[in-house]
Amino acid sequence: MSDLLDRITIENGKCGNRPCIRGMRMRVTDVLEMLAAGESAESILSYHPDLEADDIRACLAYAARELNHPVIVSAA
Repeated sequence: MSDLLDRITIENGKCGNRPCIRGMRMRVTDVLEMLAAGESAESILSYHPDLEADDIRACLAYAARELNHPVIVSAA
């Protein structure tokens, strides 16, 4: 999975310092929003020829990693 995550870059001053794909101006959130809207990976790749299938998988892996943290709940 680390090979996939190497595709995600954060560059100072680019796209508001948000995670992007391979230094391009395509944000991880852009791809995730397209997937959430029901676009297929094939459709995304056809409209964005600079993207590769592994870029889409990298976005999913990045999101999974970012959300995989403990949640501390205080006792009431």
